[in-house]
This record gives sequence, structure tokens and C-alpha cells, in this order.
Amino acid sequence: MRPLLTKLGILTWFVVLSGCGAYFNQPIINEDARIAETTSQTEKLIELPAPEKPIVVGVYNFKDQTGQYKNIETGSTFSTAVTQGATTILIKALEDSKWFTPIERENFGNLLNERNIIRTTRQEYLKSDDERNQKLSPLLFAGILLEGGIISYDTNILTGGVGARYFGAGGSSQYRQDRITIYLRAVSTSTGEILKTVNVSKTILSQAVDVGIFRYVKFQRLLEAETGFTKNEPTQLAVQEAIEKAVQLLILEGIKDQLWKTVDGPEADTALIAQYTEEMELESNTSLYERKFLENDYRHTINVSAGLAYVDSDYTSGILDYNFELTYKFKIIDRFNIGITSQFFRLNSTSETNHWWIDETLFAEYTVLPHDRLTPFAYAGGGFMLFADNSPKKYLQRGDTFLTLKFGAGLEYIVSDKVSFVLKGDWNPTFTDKIDNEIRGRRDDYFFTFGAGINYHFGSRKKDDNLN
Repeated sequence: MRPLLTKLGILTWFVVLSGCGAYFNQPIINEDARIAETTSQTEKLIELPAPEKPIVVGVYNFKDQTGQYKNIETGSTFSTAVTQGATTILIKALEDSKWFTPIERENFGNLLNERNIIRTTRQEYLKSDDERNQKLSPLLFAGILLEGGIISYDTNILTGGVGARYFGAGGSSQYRQDRITIYLRAVSTSTGEILKTVNVSKTILSQAVDVGIFRYVKFQRLLEAETGFTKNEPTQLAVQEAIEKAVQLLILEGIKDQLWKTVDGPEADTALIAQYTEEMELESNTSLYERKFLENDYRHTINVSAGLAYVDSDYTSGILDYNFELTYKFKIIDRFNIGITSQFFRLNSTSETNHWWIDETLFAEYTVLPHDRLTPFAYAGGGFMLFADNSPKKYLQRGDTFLTLKFGAGLEYIVSDKVSFVLKGDWNPTFTDKIDNEIRGRRDDYFFTFGAGINYHFGSRKKDDNLN
């Protein structure tokens, strides 16, 4: 009974700890109104250098152009998937940047009506000639109009999860990523020319974690407990961050094209442009799922590896032994390589039966993610293995050669432009039953090799193209 109670205590403690995130954040009482949250992009926008002169801009309508409604499992809804107040968010971002003076254009009719009321009231009730002649201040007009909107809202671009359950106890975790994209353009009011267009994407993350137990702890005694939490990134904050990023990019693009300047002068402009160029290069090398895109354009690769070899033969007492490998690969296209590998290894069938071999194999290799830092790969080929021991054996003599096949897979991790680390393993069927110096049974012998090594890449295709 004591071991069972101990296990239940440990499991209960695990459940409590797993649910801490949910319990510590439960809304127990009503919360007071608070100033709205800022994003990480808000701070970057505020920290921009001041402009030489603020730019008067008008925003008529920065709207949701997706036309999408919230996706629910049952029934239907007329609630939109993204906020309809993007114009207000954009105006707030323009104010925060200090680079623009936004003027009211979204509800321009209300502004004109109010000015007419003021003018009419003054004409009717003011008696003094000076007061009667008092006029309203002229309206500002915009040198630039900002147009665009939220042009896409993609749901479930990435989903997944993990879970396990054993004897009624277990847990699971699920996640989902959505994605919004906005476009923002600046239009000259004097010529109608589109001065600049920028676009920004932002992912929206949703997570769910739950842990539970359901089992009998004693006859007619059922224990059931569960906890969990769900966390959803607010869509409004994602829209706000994307719009603020778009405003920042618009400012930097304008500085780059000399449409406007900072108050600090050319040196500050040059520094901003350099930072922006570096960010653009990083973004151009990043794929949809936030994986950094690497060029990996080298044609030639040399690999040196060391590891273990294991024979599967007529004996059942195979022992892991040494394996050394030297490989050359030539890249045909991004995902496809051909190469040759030389292995020097020892197959140890028993403590008395262990022989050194040399294996030469031509192979083809397929790389799954050629532009990622971490990628799996698979390869296959054929060749021959050569008996390399000096002393003759029962069925083997120095120089005996046998045909082999090779099928393998591994992982490659790139640490720099020319260097990467590799883990791999392969299965090598042979066409002989003599590998273990014993002929017995119905099938031929085969062996496995496992290795870890380092790749050196050279011969860039870009350099070759420049020479041409």
C-alpha cells in the first residue's frame, strides 16, 4: 500500500506544479481599468530619432480587407476575425513616432459639421463687429496620405502537440499559430505618386496544456483529477505590433530614399540606414516559419568521422567496435549530392573473431532542409568491402572482396559557412556469409556503422559564377 501512496503523492505534486500557471493567474476578483498594453515594437517606435520636421499626414481608412469571420467549432458568428479599428491604431502609432502630424480624415464629415455649428453660432449671437469678424483657424491639409490595410489573416499555419498517458494518468500540450499581414503605403497628395509601400507579417500563438489522472486507487475508490490552462495571444495586440512595425519601416525607407531626414543630421541617418539594411538582410534569409535561411552554396564537402561498427551474422554475441570514415561529396543541386566514402573498421563477432575491413562506397544523398541550420539527410549506395587482416582465416584471406549496399540517415548542424557537425548511422547488407569467418544459416551477413564527424565545405558556386 505504501508504494502506491508514494506514487500517488508524486503524481499529485506533479499535477499541482503543472497547473501553477493556471492557478496563479486565475481571475478571482474584478480588475480595475488600466492603461492599454504596449508592445516591444512601441518602444522601438518611440526611441527613433526626432525628425527634421514632422510630416502632416491624413488617414481616411485603414481597414480590414480580409472579410473573414471568427472560426468557431459549432454554429456561426458574425464577429470578424481581426479588429475593425485599425485606423485608430495606425493614428496612435503615427503620434507615438513623433515623425508625423496626423489630421482627422476618417470622420471628416463630423469635423465639418462642428465647424459649421461654430460659424453659425458666432454669426447669430456675437454682437461686436470684431467678434463677428472672428474666423475659424484654417484646416491643415495633408502632404501625404497613408493607405492600405490588413490584407490577410491565415489560420492554422502551424499546429501541433504532444501527449502521453499511462494507466489513466498523463497530460498533453497543443499549440496553434495564425498569421496576419498588413500593407501600408504613402501617397503624395500633390502628384498622386506612391512614394513607398511596406508590408509586415505577425504570427499569433495559442497554447493549451492539460494534466489529469483517472484510475482506481482501491476497490470502489476512483481518483479523478485534472488541471490545465489555455493561453491565446490577443489579435488586437498582434495587429497593433504589425502596424507599429510598418510605421517604423515607412520612416526608415523614407530616410533611405531621402524623402525626409532626422534632426541629428547625415551621420544619424547613415547609422539608421545601416541598421535597417542589416535587418533586411536577416529577414530576407528567414523563411515563413521563422527559420533562418542559409546560403549553403558550396559545391564540395570533405567529411571525417569516427564511431562504432556492429556485425549481425551467424553469431549472437556481436560487440561494438571501431569505425573510421573519410567522405567526399559533390553537390548537384541544393538537395542532392553524390559522393564516395572510405571506411576502415573492425567487426567483432566474438572476442576471438574480430577482423579489420576496408569499405569503398559510391552513394547519393538527399538533404531535406538544405538552407536550414539543422537538417536531416538520407543516403544510399553500393560498393565493396575488402578483408584487411594480415593473417588468413578459416574462410577469409587478405584481399578477399565482397559487394555491399549502404542505406543510412543522419543529422547535420551548421556552425559556420564552411563547417558543420554530423551524426549518422547506416545499414550495410552484404552478399556473402563469410564476414564473421563462419558459413552457417540461410542469410548473408550484414553490419551497421555509426559515426559522428565534421564537414568542411569549399568551392562556392557564387565565386565560380563571378569568374564566369
